[in-house]
Amino acid sequence: MAINAEPGDWAQAEGATGAGRAPRLIVALFGGLSDPLGALARARAQLFLWMPVALGVGVGAYFTLGIEPGWPIYLSTLVICAVSLTLWLRGAAWLRVPAALIALAALGLLLAGLRAHLVAAPVLQYRYYGPVSGRIVKIDRARSDLIRLTLDRVRIDWIPPAKTPARVRVTLHGDQSQFSPEPGTQVMLTANLSPPPPPAAPRDYDFRRTAWFDRLGAIGYTRAPVLRIAPPDPGDWAMAAHRARMRLSAAIQARIAGQPGAVAAALMTGDRSGLSEATREVMRRSSLAHLIAISGLHMGMLAGFVFGLVRYGLALAGRPALIWPTKKLAAIAALIAASGYLWLAGPAISTQRAWIMVSIMLLAVLFDRRALSLRTVALAATLLMIWQPESLTEPGFQMSFAATTALIVALGPWTRAARHLPRLLRPVLMLVATSLIAGGATAPIVAAQFHRLSEYGVLANLFAVPAMGLVIMPMGVLAALLAPLGLAGPALWAMGQGTAWILRVAEWVSGLDGSVLAIVQPGPWVIPLIALGALGAILTRGAGRSASIGLILLGGAIWLRAGAERPALLIAPEAQQVGLMTPLGRALLKPGAGFISERWLAADGDEATLDEAAARPAFSGPRGARIAQFRRAPLAHLTGKSAKEALPAICAKGGIVVISTRVDHPTGPCDLWDAARLRGTGAVAISATGEVTTTAQIKGRRLWTRP
Repeated sequence: MAINAEPGDWAQAEGATGAGRAPRLIVALFGGLSDPLGALARARAQLFLWMPVALGVGVGAYFTLGIEPGWPIYLSTLVICAVSLTLWLRGAAWLRVPAALIALAALGLLLAGLRAHLVAAPVLQYRYYGPVSGRIVKIDRARSDLIRLTLDRVRIDWIPPAKTPARVRVTLHGDQSQFSPEPGTQVMLTANLSPPPPPAAPRDYDFRRTAWFDRLGAIGYTRAPVLRIAPPDPGDWAMAAHRARMRLSAAIQARIAGQPGAVAAALMTGDRSGLSEATREVMRRSSLAHLIAISGLHMGMLAGFVFGLVRYGLALAGRPALIWPTKKLAAIAALIAASGYLWLAGPAISTQRAWIMVSIMLLAVLFDRRALSLRTVALAATLLMIWQPESLTEPGFQMSFAATTALIVALGPWTRAARHLPRLLRPVLMLVATSLIAGGATAPIVAAQFHRLSEYGVLANLFAVPAMGLVIMPMGVLAALLAPLGLAGPALWAMGQGTAWILRVAEWVSGLDGSVLAIVQPGPWVIPLIALGALGAILTRGAGRSASIGLILLGGAIWLRAGAERPALLIAPEAQQVGLMTPLGRALLKPGAGFISERWLAADGDEATLDEAAARPAFSGPRGARIAQFRRAPLAHLTGKSAKEALPAICAKGGIVVISTRVDHPTGPCDLWDAARLRGTGAVAISATGEVTTTAQIKGRRLWTRP
């Protein structure tokens, strides 16, 4: 029997005995029933490509568990991992591939749990108002366009050090003109702090989990002036890159005025504190937001420009260029440039991911290997999940690897098709093709994570991305090289023209009619099904590919039903908002509670503003006692000093009563949701049939949900 495998493959050494006993399911997963031995050989050859998939299954399992795993679960998982590794090393041939995948999945769960415990830090347990001091480690901007400071080395009055959060984030209100924040500065302020907020609704984005892995134990604001109590420590090397970043950002914005300068600073340094919320919004609506977060596109363009500059520059050296390994020297220079870019741009996950991808590709050039391949992507994804397993849950990780995988898969067909295209049209058509491929690969993730799609995103990227590659990144590199000579002005001017062009494109596209399509939030299994199906379709053949396409169709079918399954009634975690579904869309109790209300409407696929949603006919009555009808019974929301006094009469009518204070002795037949009950349940969703789902039921007792 002919075996479709490389010389020396394990299948040839094992023979057909073990493979002949392979179960049909195992064989079907890896490529066809007609040639089981060849299918297993191909599976072993592709095991490296499946490594991040299996690891991701384990990581995802940890984050989707309803409870925090205890030592029995971890011990059982460790035993499964050890047994699977033994079978992979010494088991029958047909067992080795599935055993390796099971071992990797078990390892992924263990790594995620280990990481969650390693980053553990105290979380504030109650609201606090008073003095706070610490060191500035991050400066960014809130959605309100106000400056935010993240502090470490925190000291809070009346809280012992063992229970003090490792980091806090404070938004600066009021007049702060006398204070110029600088990384490393020791500051003191009077702040209102609270624990990281719970999700706005069950199965919604959980900021507490993100805060846990950032070791962020409290968030809040201050209206008092920030006091500087000590300057940055010159010997604090941990802040050296941050200080350099902010100074370079300030220098760029001083030479390039307005938002074009803020965009240029964000692209070159990673400092986005100069970007206004209006700029962020038009970039999001036009599908160009990825340009202001340093990612694979930026790192690849910078490394590619340096690689080409060094390689073709060395070619001018004459005879030595025929002797020197110019390609490898260019790869070393590009690797140094990419590493410097990483150091300057900071520790953002997207930047680290981009550096790993580019570094692997450049190392492949140094060792005479193929730089662009699925193996490169698989290795980068595996390293990231081992290092920071929580990155799997982030949209940036998902979109980056989806786009990269799709582009590499399409590279072969494009190369064959490009031979038949006119030479002058190839660059334009390639740009269109890459925009369509990357946009199509990331569209389900964007829709699921952000509940909207830019209908003209391909058009915006078609006009904006060339400016990145041809003007902005090359001019940024030239400006860095010429700055020590005081000759960076022309390069910075050209870079400013490029960023101004990108902003004009974003404003034009975002202003088109129907530029944004609202998408209903899918179920929790939709994206995993589509992702596994897409990867399976790429990596398998025969019956395995058919099964993978079935997973994609199943995920799409579940998504189509999502709109009909949206909760009929939503109650915010602290009773600050209530949303009732009506024939016109979700009616809000009031136009306030901005973040929560916006999350609800976005998940519904509803494009109404908060004022429009609050004006929908549903609630009536005075501000402190709003009344509606839900399932032919009263729905009441009580606030203010008279809420407890009005409660007995309203509760006697039955139905659902939401009250923003604690009720010690409820009376009457109503279903009461007071502050104490909501503190234990979090946000509440009630279906049209009366089924109740709470955040606590979905999230369970996890490290980041502990009271």
